[in-house]
Amino acid sequence: MSSLLEPLKIGPHTLKNRLFCAPMVDVTDLPYRLICQEAGAGYTCTEMLYVDAITHENAPTKKLMETSPQEDLKIIQVTGNTLAEFKKALPILKTYDIVDLNCGCPSIRITGNKAGSYLLTNPKKIASIVKLLTKAGITTTVKIRLGFKEYNALEVAQAVEKAGAQAITVHCRLATHSNKTPADWSWIPKIKQALKIPVIGNGDVTSPERAKQMLTLCDGVMIARAAMGDPDLFVRCITYAKDGTILKKDFARNRPYLAKYIAYCKQYNFQDFHRIKQVAGSFLSDFPQAAQKRQALHACKTFAELEIFIQKLE
Repeated sequence: MSSLLEPLKIGPHTLKNRLFCAPMVDVTDLPYRLICQEAGAGYTCTEMLYVDAITHENAPTKKLMETSPQEDLKIIQVTGNTLAEFKKALPILKTYDIVDLNCGCPSIRITGNKAGSYLLTNPKKIASIVKLLTKAGITTTVKIRLGFKEYNALEVAQAVEKAGAQAITVHCRLATHSNKTPADWSWIPKIKQALKIPVIGNGDVTSPERAKQMLTLCDGVMIARAAMGDPDLFVRCITYAKDGTILKKDFARNRPYLAKYIAYCKQYNFQDFHRIKQVAGSFLSDFPQAAQKRQALHACKTFAELEIFIQKLE
């Protein structure tokens, strides 16, 4: 069994550990990635972007594509439907260290365009996209679910490895499952046994203990929803991996990360206040009278007001 603290090699790149922050829509912009990296995540990634959108001069999309020299690696997650879309985007995708192909998003807005998890219905198409990217010299990884409506994760995993993918992340649910459906980790060892490339496990990793348990099955652990408003979870996972110490979730340790998130939004000129306040609001989930605090948060209209609000939180 590998330790969470051991480096992990993906293609030519070496991650500092095996703890992954999942790409999350409306969450993992550059400022949020930076605080998660500082908390200990060895891998952070842009939120999923539609590959056709990144080739257009769309200001919001371009903002979400931004990276920083402060990041260990520049990693972008994309999805799409046609080889033509990906071929057109190659010059942009080549500027990133790793491109992660999303074959897991269950949103009807994405699957309606035959992208995201809909791609799981056509493993050959996924393989053809991976081949296109890898032949262009791009370090390529793939994120999948157990299937779209039927279980075919093993077939997909073998196809993407053969096509040249250098790692695969498996979210242990079907696309038709809600987050309330327990993640089925039993598929992870089956896929791990069949592949030579690193396998990253995802789904219901909500604590340091669960992260350690997942790592008995695969090469890395990806945390998604549990890290929303709680980047300190990465600190707690690393602490537990080091010496078995169990730290409780505590806003006092997350407050500096929230303050840094706002500071990074200012530094990198992220001005979408609706989004910023949505992310900030996720830090308040365990607060007494959380609804009242969120109401006060959403009344903030400037960075200065946000900073004062954070300072007054107790």
